[in-house]
Amino acid sequence: MAPRASSEEAADESMEEESGHDTFVNDLMKFAEDRGINIDFNARVNGKHVDLNKLFKIVTERGGYDTISAEKLAWRKVGNEFNLGANNAAAYAFALKTVYYKNLAAYEIKKIHNRDPPPVEILERLTAKGADILTRTVENFKPAARLGAGSDSEDEGSKTPKEQKMDIDDPGSGSGRTTRGLRQAPPPRQLFQPDMSSSKQPRHTSNHYQSPQPTATPAHTGYNYSASTNTNSTSFIANYNPGPPVPLTLRPIVTPGNNPDVFRATQERAREARRAELGLVSPSMKGMMKPGQGFEGPNIYVRTLQGLRSGVAGEQDYALHHLVKISHERGDKYKFDAFPNLAEGLIEYVLGVSSLFYDVKWEISYTGETHEVNVLDGINGTPDILQRLECLRRIDPPDEMESGQFGRRLNKILEAGLTIRNLALLEDNAIYLAEMPQLRDFLSIALHLPSSALVTELKHYALEIAEQVTKYWRMDESDPLYQSLLSEIDAAQDRGAIITALRAVTRVSMMLDVPNLLKGMPITVMQHICEWMLLDDDELVSSCLDLLYTFTAVPDNAGWLLSKSADLPIPSLMGQLARLLQHQARTEPIKSVLSPPIPVKPAETIPNVPRELLEHFLKCDEPERSNQWLKAVFEEDPESFITQIALWQGYQARFAEHITQQTGLLPAAEFIKNVSQIFAGANAQVVNGASQKFIIKGIRPRHAPVDNKGRVYSRCMWQAPGRNQCDDFHLKPKHMCDHIIQTHLGLSRKEDGQWDFTLDTRRMPLSPDCFWSDCRHFARRDNLSPTAQELSMHVRTHLPDQSAKAAQKHKHNRTPANQTFTTLSASMNGAAQSKIAMNVDPAQGREAVSFYQMYENTPLDESGNAISLPLTSVLILRNLARNVPKAAVLMEPNRPAAFRKEAMERLFGPVMDRLLFVMAYNKPLTEKIADVIRFIEKGSTS
Repeated sequence: MAPRASSEEAADESMEEESGHDTFVNDLMKFAEDRGINIDFNARVNGKHVDLNKLFKIVTERGGYDTISAEKLAWRKVGNEFNLGANNAAAYAFALKTVYYKNLAAYEIKKIHNRDPPPVEILERLTAKGADILTRTVENFKPAARLGAGSDSEDEGSKTPKEQKMDIDDPGSGSGRTTRGLRQAPPPRQLFQPDMSSSKQPRHTSNHYQSPQPTATPAHTGYNYSASTNTNSTSFIANYNPGPPVPLTLRPIVTPGNNPDVFRATQERAREARRAELGLVSPSMKGMMKPGQGFEGPNIYVRTLQGLRSGVAGEQDYALHHLVKISHERGDKYKFDAFPNLAEGLIEYVLGVSSLFYDVKWEISYTGETHEVNVLDGINGTPDILQRLECLRRIDPPDEMESGQFGRRLNKILEAGLTIRNLALLEDNAIYLAEMPQLRDFLSIALHLPSSALVTELKHYALEIAEQVTKYWRMDESDPLYQSLLSEIDAAQDRGAIITALRAVTRVSMMLDVPNLLKGMPITVMQHICEWMLLDDDELVSSCLDLLYTFTAVPDNAGWLLSKSADLPIPSLMGQLARLLQHQARTEPIKSVLSPPIPVKPAETIPNVPRELLEHFLKCDEPERSNQWLKAVFEEDPESFITQIALWQGYQARFAEHITQQTGLLPAAEFIKNVSQIFAGANAQVVNGASQKFIIKGIRPRHAPVDNKGRVYSRCMWQAPGRNQCDDFHLKPKHMCDHIIQTHLGLSRKEDGQWDFTLDTRRMPLSPDCFWSDCRHFARRDNLSPTAQELSMHVRTHLPDQSAKAAQKHKHNRTPANQTFTTLSASMNGAAQSKIAMNVDPAQGREAVSFYQMYENTPLDESGNAISLPLTSVLILRNLARNVPKAAVLMEPNRPAAFRKEAMERLFGPVMDRLLFVMAYNKPLTEKIADVIRFIEKGSTS
């Protein structure tokens, strides 16, 4: 149990120390207030905090300020208690002494020695240099002729310094120095001369090492003395190392400019002393709580609430001014349920607007139903509010300028309405207001105020409040507020009021399970809606469409539209709905891939060398001949390879028949070695397996040879039935054309060099069609064979274009790289799904064949769904297509089918083409338009 007891004792001691520290601080602050000084509880020395309580205890335990100051180096010992550091100990000791002198010296004199401390002017406002503060008075104190902050060795005694006295500090301090006498000649420098006789230090009787003493040197007081006359001066100066710098403690001089509070306090004390002399001192107010101090009072929210409910005009003006600001800046945090009676107070205040125009002062009763005209039912609402408004006597405001009282009253009512409007934007506040029947009465009253510019702003506030709360209310056609909103739509000339009223009616019971039937719709309101939809105003049109969507969702309302078709512009309405389907539509091309791309197919055999290129090779000697042949028929490919034996056999097959004894072939080893020299990425490798394979990695055969200038030869792709494909290559299109006409068509030239197309000179039967790859161009002519001239002209369409406009013509030319062809059988049979024959040169490949369809798409949201006016329009059309057949049965029970068909034809017949167009070209609305057409077909046939 001993450890627990010790811990409890330590805790008790800690609590006692904390309690004693608080008592000391409070007592010291009271003493400083009486004396008129400031206590620095955050005093720091060398960056370390000095606890005044601890400092006071240490100094008083050692005898007090005078005792420690009279003892040499005593303030350094006090500083060691605070771990101020060994470097610059003298400066830190004096700074600590100054902290005690400024904050605790007078407190020590009063509390420890029970004496009256000296005045502030000769104590705290002077430097801490010296001692004898207990005996200091105005009569005996004489300030020093020179003031300055020095080290503690200079201040630890008020004794007159002796001339040429050297004080030596404790060992290791290194801060000893010579005190100076007043108006005395400076002492001569004593150059240090070490004792060279022995390496050991003489030991002092006190068992402490002493610093080596300088050799005695005669004093020189004359001005002709020079350090060079001393034999040791040169070595001393060369080896002189100055000590560390001592920080200088500065204290700003207090002037009326930089510290006016001190001088103001001095003047106040002088005046108080004078009053005391004259006997005019009032009773002390010290310790008493002055009015407005010590209690902050209610916060601004409570203050405004109480001011509004007080009934005092000034307080209400103050409350409304701040409520407007709070509702605008902090409306998201200011909730009615947290401040009871705030909403009631605002509604009661804003009801006062009727007193400006009618001879009435509204009151709210919470006791039950009442029949007095000016008393509103705060429990169930006032259902006959409109009838009461009609009975009120109108007070016409003066035609001249309004009075100041009228303007101030109206301005405060507008502030109350604005506050309700701002707070109603928060969902929680809107729910709270929806449960107040008196709010519905106020909205009806505000919307039936006289048509005047003075109340236009308040009507707007009332409509915006209704827009936020009607979604929590049920309304039928007899509801006063519902009738007021419809009247506002019918009679309003203000665009903003119309839009807000439309939204308020549309949102009725939106958050409830009960549908908004919108019964009792005046025909004039629907006429206005049809007219407003023709305007170029997206916001107004959107509000009209929202109301129409809610209205047409009820089958009875759809029947009402049919019954009023003589008074309403129904065809114009349907046409506008169809046009709005393409509102803000943008043309967007959508790419459809008909056939995928065909990549370039690697060549499988080494191509033949054209005759003119072979003749060029034969003119060269080895190894230049083999090198040029390799460059012409091979190309680099890191992923391909060819066997060494195939490469060597291809070389032999090409040049063996043209070689003589003078021009022989290269040896196989040297030939294979040259491959790596010609192609940097090629190297000979051995592939291990069932049988070793020697390959050349990094090259592959070309599809067509190239000449020494890099020009690619074109392959003849003529392939007659039952024969192999022609294997000739030609560099120029003219040579290729001559080759086809002479070799494959069997024509010969005339004497003038022109081709002879007559039958007599033909060397072979005329080809029945073009056999260039899979062309078969003339097979579509119903067995009508082409003439020789037609074939020769057609062949030119397959030749490469090397003219200056080749790039421009390429996208329109029929080339193997960009064409697909329907086979003969598919064309003759007319099959729905034709067979596509790929007429593609394997050396060129083919890009993907794509088809671009242009669509007229309307705007989308982040999820890719239609939004805005097009979406609402198609939903209205869907409601009509679904509900008109139901309404037709109720309207004409005797002939429902015929009437239904007539109604659907009358409504949707003029816009059907537009609907089909939108379904085909507007991708976001395709599915919804399909639903509309499905309902139209169902309603017209069933």
